[in-house]
Amino acid sequence: MDRLFTIVASRTAFAAGQPAAFMVAVLIIVGWGISGPVFGWSDTWQLVVNTGTTIATFLMVFLIQNSQNRDAAAMQAKLDELIRAVHNARNEFVGIEHLTDHEIEAIRRALEESVGTDHAHHGQHQSIARLLKRR
Repeated sequence: MDRLFTIVASRTAFAAGQPAAFMVAVLIIVGWGISGPVFGWSDTWQLVVNTGTTIATFLMVFLIQNSQNRDAAAMQAKLDELIRAVHNARNEFVGIEHLTDHEIEAIRRALEESVGTDHAHHGQHQSIARLLKRR
């Protein structure tokens, strides 16, 4: 079941992101709009598009979120492997995705400040290590 959902979610998310899918959606809405006079702009006519778009949106949220979660986890695993494999990389960065937003932002700021200064900011590296040890 899990594998089937993964396949369906991936293919659906991919298909929904194609220009043809957008054009199909536009054509459906245009067709619905053109049919308004035929149905006398009735409440039922309006309910059809409202219900259809609500259902489509509701289902797509879960499919797209599943695809994004899987992509993010795979990318994180790849980055963790690169950190592990690179000799001078700091292994403390493996798993930082589990820190709070505030802690990650502090690490990001410290890294940006230390770019291009080699070992001149050794103290900042120690503060990053302290933040990472808190998890």
